[in-house]
Amino acid sequence: MSLQGRALVFSAALLAVSAATQAAAAPSGPPVRIGSTLALTGPFAATGLVHKVVGEIFVNDLNKNGGLLGRPVEWVLRDDQSKPDLARTLYEQLVTVDKVDLLMGPYATPNILSAMAVAQRYNMVLVHHTFGVPSLAKYEYQFPTWSLGPNPGETFPSLVFDAFAHSAHPPKTIAIVTSKLPPLHFMAVGAREVAKKRGIKEVLYLEWEAGTKDFGPIASRIKDADPDFIFAGAIAFDGNMLLEALKKIDYTPRNHFYLYPTPSALLKTPLGKDALASTVFEEHPPFTSNPVAAKFIEEFHVRGAKAGIPDTGVDVQASASYSAWQVLTAGVRGTKSLDNQKIGAWLKSHPVETITGNLHFNCPHSYCDDLMKVKQVQNGHWVVIWPPQYAAPGAKLIAH
Repeated sequence: MSLQGRALVFSAALLAVSAATQAAAAPSGPPVRIGSTLALTGPFAATGLVHKVVGEIFVNDLNKNGGLLGRPVEWVLRDDQSKPDLARTLYEQLVTVDKVDLLMGPYATPNILSAMAVAQRYNMVLVHHTFGVPSLAKYEYQFPTWSLGPNPGETFPSLVFDAFAHSAHPPKTIAIVTSKLPPLHFMAVGAREVAKKRGIKEVLYLEWEAGTKDFGPIASRIKDADPDFIFAGAIAFDGNMLLEALKKIDYTPRNHFYLYPTPSALLKTPLGKDALASTVFEEHPPFTSNPVAAKFIEEFHVRGAKAGIPDTGVDVQASASYSAWQVLTAGVRGTKSLDNQKIGAWLKSHPVETITGNLHFNCPHSYCDDLMKVKQVQNGHWVVIWPPQYAAPGAKLIAH
């Protein structure tokens, strides 16, 4: 046989081996069914959509790369309409009617608490990404990727005030205004205590009911108090509505922080200039140095745009969501099993590397790691400004 003929035969053999390998790697058999709900409608829908897109990306990539245990993965997703009671009912149905193998948590603390009760009743693992009150997470086999640490009511407000303490304009007075939604209220109460210990004078403390749309009265009280710093226990569009109400009465806050805003909405309004918020991940070094994170960012930009997400930047919500899927699949692969008890025990004794950092769960309430950071709107982008080792290149707090 000629040299050219041998080369052709060898090439054909390589192609055959490659095709066989790919066929062997393709997932087969009955699907591994992962059940969850998300707030696809209702007041939390804008953020719920972020988590939906993240889950679709992760499950699609799983199935492109052999699935779980060699089987394809099916995500059984229901809309809880942002309602905790409905979330509880739907998780019951996922377990008893849909017979899912595994559970993934919903979005928002009240809904996760409802899902947690169902998971505990059926002895199933619940990995979740947005539960904000560690002390309420009493079930042994619940695993958070909202990496607040064990005492966030003290540690996170301290982190915010640390950023200002190292600036040229540390605040002397503070207004603390907050939703009554549990994680927001919990953090705001903690901020009151931390501010008091640091000698920052509280000139206003106000609470509003979750779902409030009229921020006019709150804005008037803030203007009268005229604080150096506003710490707002705000979620979703609360911050935008508060800023719009302040604009109507010709008041511009000097320094302003919003706990869990819809990042794109606050970024895009001119009123959000120099606004601060919490995060664990932003699209700049050192976070983007992780190749898994870099690939996810690229995919989220494409899928997020198709889904109609206004700002497809990957930040705290998307990264915590992706990390939750990483934790769940790590438990399955670590045990080579869908046995929830084995998965739960494995996660309790093994750290999991995620795009937000290494997570450990062998602590009370499973909240071991504090990975929180403070970010600020600067030059049309959200950038981490504190702690310094995570800050975007050249970024520092802009304080007034």
